[in-house]
Amino acid sequence: MTAEVEVREVAQRARVASRSLALATRAQKDATLHAMADALLARADEILAGNAEDVARAEADGTPANIIDRLRLTTERLEGMAQGLREVAGLADPVGEVVRGSVLANGLELRQVRVPFGVVGMIYEARPNVTADAAGICLKSGNAVLLRGSSSARSSNAAIVAVLRDAVAASGLDPDVVQLVPGDTHDSVKALMRARGQVDVLIPRGGAGLIQSVVNESTVPVIETGVGNCHVYVDAAADLDKALAVVLNAKTHRTSVCNAAESLLVHADVAGEFLPRVVAALQQAEVTIHGDDAFAAYDGVVAATDEDWASEYLSLDIAARVVPDLDGALDHIRTWSSGHSDAIVTEDLAASRRFVAEVDSAAVLVNASTRFTDGGEFGFGAEIGISTQKLHARGPMGLPEMTSTKYVVIGDGHVR
Repeated sequence: MTAEVEVREVAQRARVASRSLALATRAQKDATLHAMADALLARADEILAGNAEDVARAEADGTPANIIDRLRLTTERLEGMAQGLREVAGLADPVGEVVRGSVLANGLELRQVRVPFGVVGMIYEARPNVTADAAGICLKSGNAVLLRGSSSARSSNAAIVAVLRDAVAASGLDPDVVQLVPGDTHDSVKALMRARGQVDVLIPRGGAGLIQSVVNESTVPVIETGVGNCHVYVDAAADLDKALAVVLNAKTHRTSVCNAAESLLVHADVAGEFLPRVVAALQQAEVTIHGDDAFAAYDGVVAATDEDWASEYLSLDIAARVVPDLDGALDHIRTWSSGHSDAIVTEDLAASRRFVAEVDSAAVLVNASTRFTDGGEFGFGAEIGISTQKLHARGPMGLPEMTSTKYVVIGDGHVR
């Protein structure tokens, strides 16, 4: 059986399952989400065993440490996945929400209401926690989901999906609302990208190469998630204690995620005082600084290139530059930011307002770490990704972003 036939078969089952899921009540969906969360913990041993196979294979292949960190599951991370599902269960159901409504002059009742997409395809790399997050958000928003994780996480994903499907079935819903896309080769990915008419929307989540491949090759509509070349700008009016705390948290709290800071910009007026402090603190945290001439004057700092300014390191590395003023920071961010999350540290209200108005990113933060750009931190529950495009979904994608709308028009024999 070819990859295209296999993918179309699971997509057809997902289409059938999505129709019944669209009619499920909030109580049914929430009970199922709680059952899924409980099952993740009750069957943690088999999930962790599958994950151990993936990690061992990755280590044997010489996979970089930051990628292995994304791949690795622990009891604590499983508990986080389960809590994410419970949090989604506690959120309002977007399906049926009236976005706007009115009675027209001719007496027609008009309502725009939220409805599920139908079948959502997910193509993602390494992180098996995405499997549970995507399944939960899609189920709550009334969508069936087809999951195509990377081959590096195949044992983890297979175990997680088996557990989730059993929980869904035990709750009385069609287990085909959660399915793995069969196959480990690129053929199955290509087949999913070309299943237009059977898959309603495709969401890639991973590195720049994966995202661009899906955007450029897919015939299925794509919601583009973006890489995170995130900046922290320390302004002339910054509280330098706050600035140091924000920079360290944004860079070192967890390096392998898209909302980690990859670039540091420092206003020239505070460089003399701040650079010795931030260089020492970053180096103590084992961060390699790729700096301009001002930073490179310090021992251990590597001279930066244009490649550094553009990099999403996902590691203990940061690009650093001194800028002459706020305009210099804004110019640098316009040139190099990926449009994910950029932060300013300042006590100057006018500077913060300019930064917020002129930085064209999905999230702009003032006196706060870029690590807060996250569906859970924003109160959305477990997110399905962070969109850097400018269509209906931008930033952390929670439940409302996983719906479309339709118009309901009610008349009484009206004719035009």
